[in-house]
Amino acid sequence: MAWLLLSLASGLTLAASKPADTPDDTNAIRVLLAPKLETTLSSQMNGALTDLKVSLGKRVAKSAVLVQLDCAEVKARAGVATAELNLARQNLEAKKGLQKLNAAGDIEVAAMQTEVDKASGTLALTRAQLGYCQITAPFAGRVAKVYVKPYQTVSTGTPLLDLVSDGPLKVRMNVPSALLGKLKPGTALDVNIHETGKSYPAHISVVNARVDAVAQTVEVEAQLDKENPELIAGMSGTARISGQ
Repeated sequence: MAWLLLSLASGLTLAASKPADTPDDTNAIRVLLAPKLETTLSSQMNGALTDLKVSLGKRVAKSAVLVQLDCAEVKARAGVATAELNLARQNLEAKKGLQKLNAAGDIEVAAMQTEVDKASGTLALTRAQLGYCQITAPFAGRVAKVYVKPYQTVSTGTPLLDLVSDGPLKVRMNVPSALLGKLKPGTALDVNIHETGKSYPAHISVVNARVDAVAQTVEVEAQLDKENPELIAGMSGTARISGQ
């Protein structure tokens, strides 16, 4: 008898604490918070990581240097390319001088000009490769994942880290297509986040132009009205149209 009373009491407690926005609530739409921008930064060259300036969750400013690779070889190639360009220019000037003395023809001068152009292109390519030695943040945000370790050797295309942007988060949801008539850009929503237990105002920003024919849902994005420091990407919850 005692266990029966205890079970009934537990059931009443659970019922009382059950949130209103459960799957049983037909007006609630499941949502997921996502950053406005997110990307995976990868290595653009082969080399060893000499300095890894990031860690999980670290906040970084736009254009901040996140990863430094060993660029001794690329710098050496840049020096060689610079020397070759200088030599090509000197040869061109010499040919032009000989041309004035009728000791060199137009074809020889044109060939020297081609050598200058080729050396200039090689130097430009090497300087571009020098830019791959540093990985900088394309936008301000936080590090969501680090794939590599300090001093690790990586190849071109190796993922280095995931970066998510700062600022108000997006709200992503798949809404039953039957509600399309009520969902338009600008429609106000009340978004309840499970992790914080709080409600946040938001407005629909985008409604997809195509309905998923199998699931009979449409993708919708909303924007929280302001930045809330306690919210991070990946949190979930439910949303309702304001006033309903």
